[in-house]
Amino acid sequence: MIGTVSRKRPAASNQPFSSFMTEPVFRFAPSPNGHLHLGHALSALLNARAAVALHGRFLVRIEDIDQTRCTPDLERDMFEDLAWLGVPLNEPVLRQSEAFPHYRSALEKLQDLGLVYPAYLTRAEIKRFVAAFEEKGIPWPRDPDGAPLYPGDDVVLSEAEIQERAQSDAPFALRLDMTAALGRIDEPLTWQEFGAEGPALFEPAKTIAADAASWGDVVLARKDTPTSYHLSVVIDDARQGITDVLRGQDLYAATSVHRVLQHLLNLPEPRYRHHRLILGDDGRKLSKSNQDTSLRSLKVSGVTHVELRRRIGL
Repeated sequence: MIGTVSRKRPAASNQPFSSFMTEPVFRFAPSPNGHLHLGHALSALLNARAAVALHGRFLVRIEDIDQTRCTPDLERDMFEDLAWLGVPLNEPVLRQSEAFPHYRSALEKLQDLGLVYPAYLTRAEIKRFVAAFEEKGIPWPRDPDGAPLYPGDDVVLSEAEIQERAQSDAPFALRLDMTAALGRIDEPLTWQEFGAEGPALFEPAKTIAADAASWGDVVLARKDTPTSYHLSVVIDDARQGITDVLRGQDLYAATSVHRVLQHLLNLPEPRYRHHRLILGDDGRKLSKSNQDTSLRSLKVSGVTHVELRRRIGL
């Protein structure tokens, strides 16, 4: 069970979203590259609860682009953890590893529009360039996550160096020319932000102005990786018919990029709901890469799923 959730919608003169006639569809989309932690539990349970409260459906998507770190064993463990939490596993389960042709098709469409270019600078080269620039006392612009905006190959490399890398087997990223992309959009981009849990699920939306320019030229794919999170998430949400994207607050700002891609690729615009984060003792977001306490270890230590829900504020 996922806990008691009222199915009764409170009376309101202003409906919370465009229509209750369309069945809401929510999703939980983890990567099986490590064991689930408390943050995953919160996201999975909030999505499952919202689907019940709004008379909708709840789907699971497996984000397994990284075929080296994502393993069948970790995927099996993830399903076991979700079952322990009481999160329903409804079909179909979409796997990103089976969707490469869809990402390729979307990327080709953007390339045909002249909006994608190969970028050869490595992370180390970007870091050195930005550090040298900031030694002059001028801050280099950064995206909402704090990463330096891509400076452009021609700012750092000579024309000969660019040509040499283009003609060799050098690694590269395929980036979206954000300035050109925004130039093709003749209307202000926004998204509709709704509440993520409890009574806030039913409250009217707030219209949020998208600020995609603050992200610069984001990566859409790499030489050895067929897609990035930004590209795959909008394709996958459209393929699964997701109407309500309920995810962590850490992805709030990235919604601006997703609205640009949805517009360029003629994809439907879902409703967005960003939930609170579970933070560690040091104030940072929980992360599998930092080996934060997993649900499996909590279960082994005797924590019940009821106690776990209480621990994450549910």
